[in-house]
Amino acid sequence: MKLLQFYLRQDANRTLRAGVLEGESRVRAFNLTSPWTVRKLIGALTNPSQATKELASLAEGGAIYELNEVQLLAPISDPEKIICVGLNYLDHVIESNAQVPKVPVLFPKFNNSLAGHEDEIVIPQEVTQCDYEVELAVVIGKTAKRVSVEAAMNYVFGYTVLNDVSARDIQLNEPQWTRGKAIDGFAPMGPWIVSADEIDNPGRLNISLTLNGQVMQNSNTKELIFDIPHLISFLSNTITLQPGDIISTGTPPGVGMGKKPQVWLKPGDVVEATIEHIGTLRNTFVAE
Repeated sequence: MKLLQFYLRQDANRTLRAGVLEGESRVRAFNLTSPWTVRKLIGALTNPSQATKELASLAEGGAIYELNEVQLLAPISDPEKIICVGLNYLDHVIESNAQVPKVPVLFPKFNNSLAGHEDEIVIPQEVTQCDYEVELAVVIGKTAKRVSVEAAMNYVFGYTVLNDVSARDIQLNEPQWTRGKAIDGFAPMGPWIVSADEIDNPGRLNISLTLNGQVMQNSNTKELIFDIPHLISFLSNTITLQPGDIISTGTPPGVGMGKKPQVWLKPGDVVEATIEHIGTLRNTFVAE
């Protein structure tokens, strides 16, 4: 199942709606009496192991729209937490001239950073070194506290694509990364969430990114230093994970900072971030 959030292009009020993708080009809205976000829906599931069955029943009789009639939003727009992992692919550690981490390197993003598929991403005037980073993002399906590695995957609702856009000139010249990472719109995500039952092995997914059609990143999630079960267990030991929380698992090599010469995003650039079995997240970058 592919869950998404959207508004109708003809709706001047931009009323948020949640629904599912049917086939490749139809969106079926959930048949609800009032608007619910995807996060709220995930949190209200009575049996997360039967999530797709419950959600399918909510979609029965819902209005159907063509994909070109809707504007997709970030598939979760109101998470309690967005936890990002840095330096989690060995080759990316090397290109970053960093030490291989002994524990996951963590930093937050916030709701202000979220953007959707096809949204324009604004490069602030202050930023001269804007970089791209394709990442597999994990969506938590039920409350997780002190979860074992062995049980961790039972807490996953699904997966999506996240571009961890980064202002390197801010990130690497301040004592911590937050201000250079949590800029408005610097976490485009989508185009939808694919439920966990549709992906047999999230640790074996091809992951890539193109800039204006040129391949810049091309790897596989099997190269993660800390895999998804480890990350969920590690985080839940001290941070209670809630339904709808997002864990972005890190980026593979090929970021602009690591190129010779370095490549920085500029107005007019089109970035497409793709993960096998999920889809492609596309965004255009513009000047402030």
